[in-house]
Amino acid sequence: MGVSVEEFLSMLDRLPEVGQGEGGDWVSFKVRGKGFGYLWERTETVGLKATIEEQTALVAERPEVFEPQFTAGRFGWVVVRLAKIDADELFELVTEAWCLTAPKTLVEAYETRS
Repeated sequence: MGVSVEEFLSMLDRLPEVGQGEGGDWVSFKVRGKGFGYLWERTETVGLKATIEEQTALVAERPEVFEPQFTAGRFGWVVVRLAKIDADELFELVTEAWCLTAPKTLVEAYETRS
């Protein structure tokens, strides 16, 4: 179990139109200019957009893997410890964060291809 920073970054290559931005100690990930994730390489953690309900459930079920980051509107961002999660689960969470952020037409096109 555990996902390296390189494996995480390669997951992002599987999603369309993901852009990166850098700021201080982190790298942000966006789709069409809207953020859905962050990477803190030094701590090997990522922050991902989720629904508030999912954020609450993840943190309650496995606090050794997930912690709340913040909430904004109807979204609850969650911090994920890369060393404590398997690749399939992380990719599912990354994809969900991307889908919550990307325009509906882009999500539909991606889901049709997948």
